[in-house]
Amino acid sequence: MQIIQIIPTIAYGDAVSNDTVALKTVIKSMGYHTKIYAESVVAPYDSKVALSIDKLKSVEPDDVIIYHFSTGSQLNFDIAEYKCRKIMIYHNVTPPEFFENNDNYIRGINEWGLEGAKYLKDKMDYCLADSEFNKQNLIDMGYTCPIDVLPIIIPLKDYLKKPNKVTIKECSDGYTNILFAGRIAPNKKQENIIAAFYYYKKLYNPKAKLILAGSYKPEDVYYKRLIDYIRRLGIRDVIMTGHKKFDSILAYYRTADVFLCMSEHEGFCVPLVEAMIFDVPVIAYDTTAVAGTLGGSGMLIDNNDPVFTAGCIDRLVKDKSLRKQIVERQRERLVDFEYDKIAEMFKGYLTAFLNKKD
Repeated sequence: MQIIQIIPTIAYGDAVSNDTVALKTVIKSMGYHTKIYAESVVAPYDSKVALSIDKLKSVEPDDVIIYHFSTGSQLNFDIAEYKCRKIMIYHNVTPPEFFENNDNYIRGINEWGLEGAKYLKDKMDYCLADSEFNKQNLIDMGYTCPIDVLPIIIPLKDYLKKPNKVTIKECSDGYTNILFAGRIAPNKKQENIIAAFYYYKKLYNPKAKLILAGSYKPEDVYYKRLIDYIRRLGIRDVIMTGHKKFDSILAYYRTADVFLCMSEHEGFCVPLVEAMIFDVPVIAYDTTAVAGTLGGSGMLIDNNDPVFTAGCIDRLVKDKSLRKQIVERQRERLVDFEYDKIAEMFKGYLTAFLNKKD
């Protein structure tokens, strides 16, 4: 018997890809033969990490496929044709309406993704969801197979690596650093972060800067709209980093005073956990999986009004007692995401699934 992981695209630094690679290690430790297959293997990953899906020639009835679902792909339909036991790990699909009038290509891909998710509702033997929100999403789509919740495996030890010295120096200039990490995308609502920063800078602290650490394409409509919005507001000190190496991302976290998340759709939101690793107090808008990932930590707000949010930032920066309480609670929550704990959860779920057949 072999346990085969399949993912549409595997790329270094991507949260779903990282989860897939981590699970491969866990599966091997359980004594099973396992490989990863993907439609697209993005450099620097190569055949040592994952093979092209066309290399998967035979699947036996006793084999198990673990399929990582997160986007539109032909695999969402082809996966049902394999005559073996099938597990889906559901990472969610961003609702296509977020990309209306922003990126019609991504909108179409996500519509296709939701079609695929609904198509598979009666074709999986078992599902693992990153969050309770994702589990409910599957139930709402009509999934009736057993579903358990398994957080993404985050390699916490990787964050102990040395940060980029140049970036540390650039960010250690006496300014209050407000950080958000995540690609520039409409569902992330970077415009709401910018608006809150505008009022924070205007009403409370002119010596502040906003770091939006995430990749973008200069031709993207949403990116262009954000640039235009910043110009119309007339604010300085907004840094859009674009794609950065991991050591620079570490530097942004190490020098951040507040992590601000105003996203309106998250299936899990790994950056919330990353902020916890660096003791950066989190302010986050309460939507989708955000509250579940924070697990009672951070400052969860139910109002995305920028003036209100600016006031929250100011209080968190100035109130040392509150800041200490939030950081301590985040440390407690971080224990739930330790590698060994999630790995053991996965082993338990997989073992129970395999034994059920017997």
